[in-house]
Amino acid sequence: MKPRIEPDRQRNPELPLAVNETPNGAEGRPPLLPVRYPDPDLFICDVLDAIPKDDMASMEHPIFSLATKPDRRVFRYEHNGNKLEIVPSVKGLATIHDKDILIYCISQLIGKMNQGERPSRTLHLTARDLLVWTNRQTDGDGYDRLRSAFERLSGTRITTNIKADGEEITEGFGLINEWRIVRQTRSGQMSEIKVTLSDWLFKMVEGRSVLTLHRDYFRLRKPLERRIYELARKHCGAQEKWSISVETLQKKTGASSHLRVFRSMLRDLVAHDHLPDYAVEMNGDTVTFRNREALDTVEAIEAEPERPYIDPEGFHDAKSVAPGYDVYALYDQWVSWWIDSGRPELKSPRAAFIGFCRNKHKTAPLR
Repeated sequence: MKPRIEPDRQRNPELPLAVNETPNGAEGRPPLLPVRYPDPDLFICDVLDAIPKDDMASMEHPIFSLATKPDRRVFRYEHNGNKLEIVPSVKGLATIHDKDILIYCISQLIGKMNQGERPSRTLHLTARDLLVWTNRQTDGDGYDRLRSAFERLSGTRITTNIKADGEEITEGFGLINEWRIVRQTRSGQMSEIKVTLSDWLFKMVEGRSVLTLHRDYFRLRKPLERRIYELARKHCGAQEKWSISVETLQKKTGASSHLRVFRSMLRDLVAHDHLPDYAVEMNGDTVTFRNREALDTVEAIEAEPERPYIDPEGFHDAKSVAPGYDVYALYDQWVSWWIDSGRPELKSPRAAFIGFCRNKHKTAPLR
């Protein structure tokens, strides 16, 4: 792997600093934020077990601003018949870092659905859990930034023809309908928050139009890096590779920088090679994303052709329905059971495996 050395960069004011960081972006700073909570509190272990999930629509289209200062422009985007108009509030457009809140909400809802619970548009969140889960600091600035993020998410208005679970929304709506602080600490910081998601976003969750994110997504410093990872995750997925032109990639990221500057940032990303899940290559006007695990997966399939294949997404979902279990050990048990049963045809190996894990947890829960 190439050395991961990051040049000077301007700090994103919306992103909290780690304890070992300097405010001016000193040379030699690692390209990924540190894992701030390697040993999380036991009382929020169930929250942390929720696997990061993101909705496909905002992964595909540039709904969130990449700006590090208040972005008060009206943003318009059109690509392959999909249209967006995003109007900011006086606080500015919702940013890619504000999106952490929505990813947290989506992940909690999908986790509940995997446990057989019925999802609700309204969630009750604990502010500290949200900050820890998204790898943010829990100091006073962390809570202030969280409040600002809620204000931008509720104030940003979207008009689009992008379908949500098959239904086309043609009227303006916010990313969240409302939020309010239910309880505060003695110091006045928010403690418990009530959030109601937009109908458009909730339909995405109900239709499971979501994809799993690598947890290191929350360690990416630059807004553009997060946006590029989303696009790679959406389009490359578990494939070996995915290619796109530089111009189209810039359009899909929503980046407003000059093309020359955008190319320079891509070259930095290639040199540092720190994007989760995917390696990035540039060849002239073409950018190629290569799945870091695709070749290993192919080799594993070829080595054991008789074993039903479960993709990484399936193992992620298995962890959510059987918390505390080693899902790879459960996979071996399931394969043995399948072989002993005469290798019956499986219409969906992934669904069958997740069902096996769910029953295992129901029969003998570890948590």
